[in-house]
Amino acid sequence: DQRDLDFARKYDLPVKRVVSDGEETNADFAGKEAYTGPGKIVNSAFLDGMTVEAAQQNVIDRAQAEGWGKAQTTWRLRDWGVSRQRYWGTPIPIIHCDDCGPVPVPKDQLPVVLPEDIDFETPGNPLERHATWKHVDCPKCGKAARRETDTLDTFVDSSWYFLRFASQPDDRPFDPDVVKQWLPVTQYIGGVEHAILHLLYARFWTRALASIGKLDFAEPFESLFTQGMVTHETYKHGDGSWLSPEEVEKNGADWAVISDGSPVTTGRIEKMSKSKKNVVDPDPIIEQYGADAVRFFMLSDSPPERDLPWSEAGIEGSWRFMNRLWRMFISVTDNGDTPSGEDIALRRKLHQTVAGVAEDVEALSFNKAVAKIFELVNLIEKSQPSADRTLAIKALARIVAPMVPHIAEEAWALFGESDLIANAPWPEVDESLLVEDEVTIAVQVRGKLRDTLTAAKGSSKEHLEELALASEKVQRSLDGADIKKVIVVPDRLVNIVI
Repeated sequence: DQRDLDFARKYDLPVKRVVSDGEETNADFAGKEAYTGPGKIVNSAFLDGMTVEAAQQNVIDRAQAEGWGKAQTTWRLRDWGVSRQRYWGTPIPIIHCDDCGPVPVPKDQLPVVLPEDIDFETPGNPLERHATWKHVDCPKCGKAARRETDTLDTFVDSSWYFLRFASQPDDRPFDPDVVKQWLPVTQYIGGVEHAILHLLYARFWTRALASIGKLDFAEPFESLFTQGMVTHETYKHGDGSWLSPEEVEKNGADWAVISDGSPVTTGRIEKMSKSKKNVVDPDPIIEQYGADAVRFFMLSDSPPERDLPWSEAGIEGSWRFMNRLWRMFISVTDNGDTPSGEDIALRRKLHQTVAGVAEDVEALSFNKAVAKIFELVNLIEKSQPSADRTLAIKALARIVAPMVPHIAEEAWALFGESDLIANAPWPEVDESLLVEDEVTIAVQVRGKLRDTLTAAKGSSKEHLEELALASEKVQRSLDGADIKKVIVVPDRLVNIVI
């Protein structure tokens, strides 16, 4: 992970790529960010070509077969103390009687309601000190008894809230028949802070309910996606107090306090937190750049599973792109009649973008979807007026609508549409236009990328070798050296060995 890479870079240790990042398989990993996404195993002998999960299982199987290891699951479960000595929480419905012991509150007396005349001035649990609320008669024997003054941990509520979302009967927690229609949850998205406590408790709660016949499923969430945190640089005053980004400014290479010019010490980029004041108020940002620009920046800057470093420059870039989109949308209405003529290349790119963005959004790879949108916009801007260009711009509004809904709705109205773009269908894809006539060929010299070439799909090895050797960049890299071998992978790669 990133910590391993940071350690290796600090001490100049070699870093070997073992998981392919898309098409990149070069053993020498030169990046500053660790790749932790999906991919095939590379540079790993008998594991090459497998997925990460398959490789892990293969190693386990080999270890067991050869007798030098075995699979073992280590559980670190602990008892869960669900009671809290505080006012804010769900009352535990138990009454303590000296003769009968703990007695459940009768059903007709539920729910137990917290008192409102509470004293918060004295430290400790105010329910324990309340003069009347905790004193009741025992439901069994009628003698004087007292309520349980501890309240439930709030995780108890979040362990089954999804059941209540699906079904809200008045006489019971949920209706099992209604819950069956809606659950389990298809996709759960949450922060890494949910991974240990909330999700563990939710799974435990669901399994417990399933074991007593209240549910017909044991796992509450079919798929989990853990999103990254929004981060920002931290700033400290000379007296050790934290400063917010609004209180500091850059003065040359250094930072200073705006109010008095005193020096500021910058710290690590960390997740935004109120305690360290590295929080950016979104309201002025939205007021200056618009909500669409903010949304687009957050989607485009990095994969959603990674942390997002907040950047004013990034917002600026997204805002400029919003202006490019708007000028493009206006150009359709300014042209009046739809121009005639065809643009086959643009039509092909449009359909590839529609299909690719849909696939990326389904996979939650929003930054990849944004990259495809950038490519389409660049091509539209270079294209001459044509019927295909007009259709591409109108389709573009529908493609970007989930990401930048405000500008998309305005454009849809400009196009003369009466309904909302939110109700418009996703553009249809012509499958025949998804097939590439041309491919990009990577050219490597001694395993390092030196150039990329565009060639007709299916070109012969001889033709690709000829194109690679004709490249000026490749010739500069060779610098007159003798070529020992040329390895050609059709439609993908030319590697020159010297």
